Amino acid sequence: MSYIKLVLIVVGLLVAAMFALSIFSIVYSALWYLFLFGIVAVGGVVGYKLFIKDKESPRLEAGTPTGIAEMKNADRALEEYKRKHLTK
Repeated sequence: MSYIKLVLIVVGLLVAAMFALSIFSIVYSALWYLFLFGIVAVGGVVGYKLFIKDKESPRLEAGTPTGIAEMKNADRALEEYKRKHLTK
């Protein structure tokens, strides 16, 4: 009777080990596929950024218009610069 119990325990341990290894391999392969998917996604984003022009990027002519008050300040700063540095 004790021999049968020992055999059943060994068989149970083998089945449990095979089940644990199969779960481990499923998790490992899922992580591997996620890693590969991440590499492809990063490559796609980098390729998109490099080869496709961004239509929302700021352009030189898309700047804010200069107001009249700012032009008066610029004229005054230019006159001060001329008076201080160009008269020497």
